[in-house]
Amino acid sequence: MKRRTAIAALSTAALMVWVPAAHGADTIEVIQAGLEPSADGEAWVLSADFLLTVNSALEEAVNRGMTLPFVVEFELRRPRWYWRDERAATATQTHRLSYQPITRQYRLLLNGVPLSFPTLGEAVDALSRLRGWRVMPRDRVAPGTVYEGWLRMRIETDLLPRSFQISAATGRDWTPQSEWKRIPLKPETSRSAP
Repeated sequence: MKRRTAIAALSTAALMVWVPAAHGADTIEVIQAGLEPSADGEAWVLSADFLLTVNSALEEAVNRGMTLPFVVEFELRRPRWYWRDERAATATQTHRLSYQPITRQYRLLLNGVPLSFPTLGEAVDALSRLRGWRVMPRDRVAPGTVYEGWLRMRIETDLLPRSFQISAATGRDWTPQSEWKRIPLKPETSRSAP
């Protein structure tokens, strides 16, 4: 009887240690996001902050020369009570994280703009902050109509080398992604009118 109790206690303790580690290692979270008109008044720009951690499998892959493609996806939807939501606009950005052994720098290609960082942590911090992304023209939304923006970030497994695509299909370490985050948007009639 004591042996069963001890085994049950050990199993419970092992499960308590394992579950949080597995959950936290393979997710990305959208902390905050907002849409606002651009300075020139011709577009809507998106800014967002992500909670992003690179697990040990991804860190090792980057340090061995693999480029990690992170995709940020945006959708603008108009809710409809009588049918599915109307998709009014979509936009995507691909950011690539890699390591350059000759310069000992981490390289981050943010939507085509190359940046270099001395540490992986600094590169991930830069990847976690999205600022001033022009996601759609200003006239895409009608004044006084309620819209919802939706945003997420994920690793695009289709852009990984073929040998790792198999690992990505079977292992959660290779597929971190955030849930879709809702961003409410109701353009003001006076500010949106031409």
